[in-house]
Amino acid sequence: MPKKIAKRLFCFGLGYSVQHLAATLPSDEWHIAGTVRSAEARDRLSDNAWNVYLFDGTAPLENAAELLKGTTHLIASAPPSTNGDPVLQHHSSEIAGLKCLAWMGYLSTTGVYGNRYGDWVDETSSRTPSSPRGQKRVDAEDGWLKLWRDMKVPVHLFRLAGIYGPGRSALDAVQQGRARRVIKKDQVFSRIHLDDIATVLQASMYDPKPGRAYNLCDDEPAPPQDVITEACRLLDVDPPPEIPFEEADLSEMARGFYSDNKRVSNERIKNELGVALAWPNYREGLKGLIS
Repeated sequence: MPKKIAKRLFCFGLGYSVQHLAATLPSDEWHIAGTVRSAEARDRLSDNAWNVYLFDGTAPLENAAELLKGTTHLIASAPPSTNGDPVLQHHSSEIAGLKCLAWMGYLSTTGVYGNRYGDWVDETSSRTPSSPRGQKRVDAEDGWLKLWRDMKVPVHLFRLAGIYGPGRSALDAVQQGRARRVIKKDQVFSRIHLDDIATVLQASMYDPKPGRAYNLCDDEPAPPQDVITEACRLLDVDPPPEIPFEEADLSEMARGFYSDNKRVSNERIKNELGVALAWPNYREGLKGLIS
């Protein structure tokens, strides 16, 4: 049989979600390369037969044009710094010059929608971030979309809700003694399981629609304390006491998360990409992690 033509995925930021995506792609069809911020992470991930390079965003990736050569698919997941999006800042010209690039994904956040006091948002909703952190994401999205409009780079935006999965869930928080049930009236968050992130990204990679934005979240926005309670039930332990939000000792970042209250719609990933979520709510997702 003729050898399959390898697709080449380059990932600026081989973090938790992108590593999982890369691991799910058939190794006989895909060549994987990407960047990490430390030599330790580089050495660990190189065991996967991936080509891994150092890039911390403060300086350009060395020999970038050569390393990116032949890339057919590209992901940027590095968060923006005070200077903006590091990949755009250092490598927009190399990315714009890629002749074989069929798909590019920027991993953003549902934080771009800001606070909606519990109301629903979808991809047509205005972006009204409520923090400087959220505004930096809006600016990064705009920068990538400009690259699409001006240079025809096939950019897609993926706005991720709260990510959970193996090693990073309410189950781990409970087992490690970190779980708290902070109560803020009518507060809800949207979430997305690691498996479903990979499913959505792959669906888009095989059906590109440049310029499109997608919300990545499950079907059921829920109060954060309910997730902790369910994790305790699954682990057969007593839940921690409830703490009123006003009395909770939260970090500035955690308090900032509570300032945004919205329900995020995932209808577009279902209707346009044909995605069927493996874990449509936190109850099923946590049960799957413990089984």
